Amino acid sequence: MSDRIGGLITGTLNPLTSLPTATVEYLVVAGGGGGGGSTTGYNAGAGGGGAGGLLTATGYAVTQGSSITVTVGGGGAGAALNTAANGVAGSNSVFGSITATGGGYGGKGAGSGGTGGSGGSGGGGGGDTNGGGSATSGQGYGGGSGSGGTTYNGGGGGGSGSSGITPPTSTFGGNGGTGTVSSITGFPVQYAGGGGGGGFGSSGGLGSAGGGNGGSASGFAQKGTAGLANTGGGGGGSGSDQPNNNYGSAGGSGIVIIRYPANCAPPASVTGGPQVYYNNNYQVYVFTASGTITF
Repeated sequence: MSDRIGGLITGTLNPLTSLPTATVEYLVVAGGGGGGGSTTGYNAGAGGGGAGGLLTATGYAVTQGSSITVTVGGGGAGAALNTAANGVAGSNSVFGSITATGGGYGGKGAGSGGTGGSGGSGGGGGGDTNGGGSATSGQGYGGGSGSGGTTYNGGGGGGSGSSGITPPTSTFGGNGGTGTVSSITGFPVQYAGGGGGGGFGSSGGLGSAGGGNGGSASGFAQKGTAGLANTGGGGGGSGSDQPNNNYGSAGGSGIVIIRYPANCAPPASVTGGPQVYYNNNYQVYVFTASGTITF
């Protein structure tokens, strides 16, 4: 029997494909939030973006003949170059009745700074003791606060596995919160890590599990980086007073993955072009774009 069903399939089809399926396992990750921005002439790092909310479980009931909507959320934009502005929150990802909330934005790092936005995981606060954003219960953790005193570092965005880091009294931005490892595809992959906060006097904080690194301060070459696509990672926050690097980085887009036993019937129809393959006696559908699936 052919090993292709409208997408990339590896392995051999189990011949018992006439059996129906009643439940599936899912992983739904929303888009990560964008990092905050800063301007030249003001020394304060911006907050890192929060990771997209992450939801995963087994036993999701499906009804044969009913079409289930799949929405893959986009990552939020980072603040524009030399713009003292908060980032943009990520967009929600959806599988049927399951909704993962987009990551919160990173707070700006200029003036009195900006508080991180709330979301699946919260965005980090901008330098000058601004608080991190709160998380959605069961989907992630809050963002770290920006530091004050004489070191205005941005806080790290929260991740699905832990809170973003509030920088100590030092010159480094806060690291992003840790993500979550899932083996739903048959291989361990990390998703939904927070973005690093921007640095005041040196390097930015590090992102985690797809989250981008924060930018460095003036005199250092480190640019902030974007969250990785299809991980839900938060974007890195802008470093301080860095004329060519003063921008927040975008969050990574989300992903929706479902699987169920290989000896069950394949879906009656699928749209959105998911990657489809067999692994460890499961058939797996990986959506990196929005679509539908009908069992």
